[in-house]
Amino acid sequence: MRGIVAAWLFHAAAYAASPEQPVLTDFPQPGLSADQLGVIVNDDDPDSVAIAAYYREKRGIPAANLIHVRFKPGSSTLSRETFINLKRRVDRVTPKNVQAFALTWAQPYRVDCMSITSAFAFGFDPAWCASSCKPTQPSPYFNSSVARPWTTYRIRPTMSLAAASVADARKLIDRGVASDGSNPAGTAYLVSTTDKNRNVRAAGYDAVRRLMQRILPTEIVEANALENKPDVMFYFTGLAQVAALDSNHFLPGAIADHLTSAGGELFGGGQMSSLRWLEAGATGSYGAVVEPCNFPAKFPAPGVVMAHYLQGETLIEAYWKSVQMPGQGIFIGEPLARPFAGISHDARDGGLTLSARLLAPGLYDVEAAPSMIGPYRSVGRLAIAWGTRQIRLDHVPPAYYRFERRADSAPAQ
Repeated sequence: MRGIVAAWLFHAAAYAASPEQPVLTDFPQPGLSADQLGVIVNDDDPDSVAIAAYYREKRGIPAANLIHVRFKPGSSTLSRETFINLKRRVDRVTPKNVQAFALTWAQPYRVDCMSITSAFAFGFDPAWCASSCKPTQPSPYFNSSVARPWTTYRIRPTMSLAAASVADARKLIDRGVASDGSNPAGTAYLVSTTDKNRNVRAAGYDAVRRLMQRILPTEIVEANALENKPDVMFYFTGLAQVAALDSNHFLPGAIADHLTSAGGELFGGGQMSSLRWLEAGATGSYGAVVEPCNFPAKFPAPGVVMAHYLQGETLIEAYWKSVQMPGQGIFIGEPLARPFAGISHDARDGGLTLSARLLAPGLYDVEAAPSMIGPYRSVGRLAIAWGTRQIRLDHVPPAYYRFERRADSAPAQ
């Protein structure tokens, strides 16, 4: 969708020494960077050590962000007492600039009644659990426009680089790295199944399709399995077991999950493990580690994760922002995957055009300067509506331009 900005007022006389054409120096796009991610490694687990080393190399994670812990590997669950001691150490040594965590193991995936990713994010607290079919404490990070969750909320969203082997973890990491800035021409598949108890997200599929169709092809599929699709970017369904995963091709950075009671039991459970999505080629998935009942708020909201991801946020940000009550679910995948990053710009015919898969909606201050280093001063304000993919500024004097998103801007719709 093209957004047209009319009646744009600039003071051209101030830019006599400006470049020959308008030049864009900065347009803020959300997304965590490698130096904001802490990597937690279990030094008693050789696979964890190997995964951490490979991830640091591929993502350029600073050495100071490698956080060492020790516990006996191989168990699915950590006791709350053991975890509290680990978390105390992690909090003490984590650099203050770290906004999120990556775990370098698939087991343990649970801390008592919480998922391990939520326990590291929030700290252990029974308020994030439910002993029966009840809601839990909601996350303040849900569908927010916050770029620094630790700074704002004192939480560090956490994702596990989960895999059955070091080789599989390396493949996962490679897919995430390959996705960066690729702007893939994929499709979102919203699969509506015959399982009435697990198909509860399908009630919102029509609204998601209306919202997202102009930004990314979005299909509602009435079936118990998606088969032979060559362009899977998103795949959401509701079943205990999902067939034909390997018949589809998942694009680098793809997100896929199934709403069921125990998908987060990554090994040996009675339902399909969320790891199967990663083994089939997805880059991120999610599953419950204890019985959540079929509360949609305890699972990813397809429209929310798609909107944040398409605006250029990383996988960990977009996925975490899509779950209102994440205490009982584990996030797995490559946290920094960012397929929709990047703002392109073109200056010609006295105008400046900005393009992206989806520009983050909100209010932006526009500043201009005669040189790249400034001084910049305000020349206008721009409102970007939901769904905007392109902005054209006409009759723009030659200068260096940057945009600043205002703090009071709204989150994704």
